[in-house]
Amino acid sequence: MAADSSDPVSTGPCFAFSPGGGRDLLALSSPDGRVRVWETRTGALRQEYVPSAHLSAACTCLCWSPGGRPGADKEGPQKKKRKSEAAESTGQFDLLAIGTAVGSILLYSVVKGELQSKLVSGHESKVNCIRWHRDNGCLYSCSDDKHIIEWNAHTCKVKCKWKGDNSSVNCLCISPDGKMLLSAGRTIKLWDLETKEVYRQFTGHATAVTSLIFTTVRPPNESQPFDGITGLYFLSAAVNDRLLSVWQVRSEVKEKNAILSFRLPEEPVCIDLTVSERKEEPVKLAVVCRNGELHFFEHVFNGYCKKPLSSNSVVEIATSGKDGDSTPKPVSVLSAAFCADKQSLVLVYGSTVHPVMERLTPNSSEPRRCLIRDIQKTLSLRTETAVTKVKTPLVRSEAKTLVPGFPGHSASIKPGSSGPEKAESKRKKGDIKEASIEERLGAMDIDIGSIKTKGGLPQTDSFAVLLVQGLESSDSDILNKVFQTKKDTLIKNTVARLPVYAVIPLLHELTKRLQGHPYSAILMVRWIKAVFTLHASYLTTLPDLIPKLGTLYQLMENRIKMLQKLSRFHGKLFLLITQVAASEKTQASADINQTAKLVYEEESSEEESDDEMVAEKDSDDNWEEEEDDVEHEEQSDNDEDMHIDKGINGDSDPDPGNESEEE
Repeated sequence: MAADSSDPVSTGPCFAFSPGGGRDLLALSSPDGRVRVWETRTGALRQEYVPSAHLSAACTCLCWSPGGRPGADKEGPQKKKRKSEAAESTGQFDLLAIGTAVGSILLYSVVKGELQSKLVSGHESKVNCIRWHRDNGCLYSCSDDKHIIEWNAHTCKVKCKWKGDNSSVNCLCISPDGKMLLSAGRTIKLWDLETKEVYRQFTGHATAVTSLIFTTVRPPNESQPFDGITGLYFLSAAVNDRLLSVWQVRSEVKEKNAILSFRLPEEPVCIDLTVSERKEEPVKLAVVCRNGELHFFEHVFNGYCKKPLSSNSVVEIATSGKDGDSTPKPVSVLSAAFCADKQSLVLVYGSTVHPVMERLTPNSSEPRRCLIRDIQKTLSLRTETAVTKVKTPLVRSEAKTLVPGFPGHSASIKPGSSGPEKAESKRKKGDIKEASIEERLGAMDIDIGSIKTKGGLPQTDSFAVLLVQGLESSDSDILNKVFQTKKDTLIKNTVARLPVYAVIPLLHELTKRLQGHPYSAILMVRWIKAVFTLHASYLTTLPDLIPKLGTLYQLMENRIKMLQKLSRFHGKLFLLITQVAASEKTQASADINQTAKLVYEEESSEEESDDEMVAEKDSDDNWEEEEDDVEHEEQSDNDEDMHIDKGINGDSDPDPGNESEEE
């Protein structure tokens, strides 16, 4: 059975338990690139490794070397090894493979406490997952550059490299017989490691797959011949998906859908299970959700199941609420892993800076189990166990120190056996009452009322501290309290005081919340704008900025594509509404009675009109009389002319009376 089939898969902070039944060591990477190795039984810090480029090449994944036989290459004739080669082969048990954001892989020796080798010139982008092969000593890795690489761990050279998906490859898993390899990006592919060809392909997740684990080593139907892969079950999880899907490798090529699913209240961040070796043996599944709860499942895989299965038991941790804190506070579970007995669990909770580890046996008869743990007292008992090259400061016995990552929790530090302790013992022992913060501020003549803000809201510094703690512990309550603010000035000041290593986790959290309710998206846009404005210089220095912000870019691009269509639709609606309103207004104006109810006429206007009419009549009469006079004058002139003409011609009658008599 491959070692990676039982390793817990984490999608949040990088956790890796050492192989073997005891799960004695826990490797944990912090956001600043430091890798710490803790002892799970005592909770002591065993080693701390700081890579030379830990700020620019942060740790992205961890994987221990297998705990079986020495990883020797079986190809070629067996030769007698030197002492140095034998030491290298036996030392491979304690190797810790560290994937980085720049594409390189570091092999760190826990026994020697130093970096043993470095695998470079392979990936061009962030390493997402590393898996060791138990038999041939090879190392398999996948990256955002869409490729899968098979490394020779002895020569530190690339053995084979092939394209695994059209997008980034997020996780890998080796089959129990070591002949097949599962890879997942947008789709799940089963590869033949000998030919590097796709044997099967599975589709069903809407988002990128982040976890792959084989759940069985034998098929349920043992009567048929077993080829090493057909009939086996494996489990997968995806981003923002609350269902864990179970698939079966079948002989039918057309069958590609999941046969079973487990239902969770939140997205899983860490998954571990016990591998079933017999048909009747149930598979036990431990899942840590983003809300800090541990869900325990127990099921016998035997064919198709339509309805999603719910958890048999839920484990949550909270503080006692004593020692000055009246309200119990939840404590997030960070990771969990089954021991060799398949009954007990190693539980990791608290802060990633100083986690608390204990062993727990799940009880399926209790649907919900709440563990009360006093983290302050637990950490204070472990302060005596210090790391090498770390000195504890000499302080008074009454002094208290705040543990990083836990606001409100304090741990007392025991003083060393030196001069200050003897001087302190000579003083008078009495009850020294510690002054409160209000009394201290009063002694410094500081107005307490001026420090308190309206509504009891914390200041910008408090917001920055809360935001960092919420991102490290994935506490939704803290993040909701910070993201609910609407003041642009407060948002800008908080983002400006944010440490550099928390910028990318903040963008990931904002991207996830941007896909939620539209009201929440409006608030998240303000934070994204502030991050891009204030931390643009840091973001441009990241070599893997495009894959880290790929989801945010695609989300913004999709919404921008819809903007043009929505604008056209808005314009059409505006025209229709305007026309309907105009027609209604016209109909309303046509119905108005425009007949005048009262008409007022002035008398002076009537008289003036009569005078004008009389004047016009007189002018017309005068015009006619003038015309008659002109005609009469013209007639008289004509008669005179005729009389003159007759006189000249001799036609005139000398005696007009005779003419009359003759007539």
